[in-house]
Amino acid sequence: MRLVSVRVRACGHRLALHFDDGSKPELEAAYLRVFSPSAEGGSGPARLLPTGKDEVRIVRIENVGRYALRLIFDDGHDSGLYTHETLHRLAIEAPERWAAYRARQARAGGAQKDHP
Repeated sequence: MRLVSVRVRACGHRLALHFDDGSKPELEAAYLRVFSPSAEGGSGPARLLPTGKDEVRIVRIENVGRYALRLIFDDGHDSGLYTHETLHRLAIEAPERWAAYRARQARAGGAQKDHP
C-alpha cells in the first residue's frame, strides 16, 4: 500500500490521506497521537494510556524515505514513524481502536471525546 498524497487539514487537527488503492481517509491528529508507533509509546495491551491529547495538532510532516512519515505534534511528540501500511491499517481500524481507547480511558477515569 503506497501513499499518493497527504495534507494537514482543520488547522492541524486532521490528516487527509490518499492511497494508491483509491481510499482517501481522514484521521484525527488526536487518534494518530494516541496510536503513535513510537518506541516510547510501546505497543500491545500493556501500552501506556496517553491522556490529554484531544486538542493536539500536527505541526509538521517529514517524509522518511518512500515508505513512511514522521508526524510532529504540537505537544512535542516526534518519534513515531508511520509507514504507509501503518497509516492504512490505522484508517481501517479507526472505529474499533478509538472505541477500545475510550473504554480504557473510562475505566481509568479519564475524559472521552467522540472521534476519530
